[in-house]
Amino acid sequence: MTANPEIILVHGLWFGSWAMAALAKRLRAQGFAVRRIRYRTTGEGLTQHAQRLQRFASETGGEQMHFVGHSLGGLGIFKTLAEYSDLPPGRVVLLGSPLGGSKVARKARRVTGSGHLFGEIRSTLERGFKRLPARRETGMIAGSKTIGLGALVGGTDGPGDGTVSISETRVDGLSDHLVLPVTHTGMLFSREVASQVVHFLQNGHFKVLK
Repeated sequence: MTANPEIILVHGLWFGSWAMAALAKRLRAQGFAVRRIRYRTTGEGLTQHAQRLQRFASETGGEQMHFVGHSLGGLGIFKTLAEYSDLPPGRVVLLGSPLGGSKVARKARRVTGSGHLFGEIRSTLERGFKRLPARRETGMIAGSKTIGLGALVGGTDGPGDGTVSISETRVDGLSDHLVLPVTHTGMLFSREVASQVVHFLQNGHFKVLK
């Protein structure tokens, strides 16, 4: 069994496990056992992503398992926990996940070739996934620094991180919701984001900003 609480990091669209390396390093420094999954974000649908994540999560025998997902990764975590009840207890932190559906993904339909870019996961991104995990405290960190993909297709139609609007990250039932001045990709490299992730996993809520 893993000696410390385990965290599984799930990357987002068009990224790989490498994108979670900086966050993983900071979480390990706080005593967590961390693993990063790698999956084909556009080549499979959300059901296949959940199957892959469940298998990956089940490879160790830890008694406590937390999940941290960036963007699309958060939808995959929700789908996994909705479909599989055999995973160890723990908390969930999402980073810029469009639970309410992505306006940018819907607007991108106007762009030639976007179907190939989004692949099998397009419909999931457009509609989101709002089913929160049962008996797991879940926190969301959203960004407010508007630099990102959204500018290429007409914006996020509201404040956000440049790719996902803040409103798309809000759903009923979240244990806590926090907005920080980071971009959609920049949140993966932010010390403050990492610190807030640790605080939520340890306490079930984010630190109060001064």
